[in-house]
Amino acid sequence: MAAELPRYEVIALKYASRGGARPDHFVGGDPHDRPMPMDYFLWVVRNEDRLVLVDTGFNQDMAVKRHRTLLRRPGEALALVGVATRDVRDIVVTHMHNDHVGTFEEYPNARFHLQDDEMAFATGRFMCCDRFARPFEVEHVTGFVRLVYQDRVAFHDGDAEIAPGISVHRIGGHTAGLQCVRVHTGRGWVVLASDASHYYEHFEQQRCFPLVYHVGEMVEGFARLRALADSPEHVVPGHDPLVVERYPALSPQLEGIAMRLDQAPRKP
Repeated sequence: MAAELPRYEVIALKYASRGGARPDHFVGGDPHDRPMPMDYFLWVVRNEDRLVLVDTGFNQDMAVKRHRTLLRRPGEALALVGVATRDVRDIVVTHMHNDHVGTFEEYPNARFHLQDDEMAFATGRFMCCDRFARPFEVEHVTGFVRLVYQDRVAFHDGDAEIAPGISVHRIGGHTAGLQCVRVHTGRGWVVLASDASHYYEHFEQQRCFPLVYHVGEMVEGFARLRALADSPEHVVPGHDPLVVERYPALSPQLEGIAMRLDQAPRKP
């Protein structure tokens, strides 16, 4: 039963940002042509017995190449909350886009959890299409192939338990094998949507982000996120700056950097 499951602290770490406008973020555009910036996060799930990292972010090379503002290296962000990259043993890769997997080589002792469909997508025929291939980096993908041959990738086919109270669930849509992460916390089941919903508006209003492999799966994914979470307030989008505003900081010193997702959000 859920009451008997471990409870985890869940921290969103903001490490980068970029500008943007509302029409950039919705299929079909948006009638309100006003700024809509994007934040970049990685997520720490931990308690006294276990530490799981969700995604690994990117460093300055990707920030320059893709015109983003790196606020701090992901490894530096982790250090702010007492996590050393060498101590991370389990990493969930929600999908293999450059901003979610870019620093994987900094975790020498980690095992990476990935959906079968995502590796097939990133190494298969659809990468011949620039629209699908552009968010990937070939060095990241080939690096993961090497990790496979080192037996450092744990493949999952759909729903899977990573540990008691932590599970992954294939959503698809944005990429063929995108997965979200469900975590048991003191406030109930929290779902880290990653790019299954970039912003709150996507799942709240059933609107799709333009970078999409399968629109039907993306739309169905919104309902899946809601079903996995204890309430819509327990769904955390992957790139929305409102996450920083709505959730309390881990400490006053980390205001705007490290947010406690296992605590109730402030009312919007």
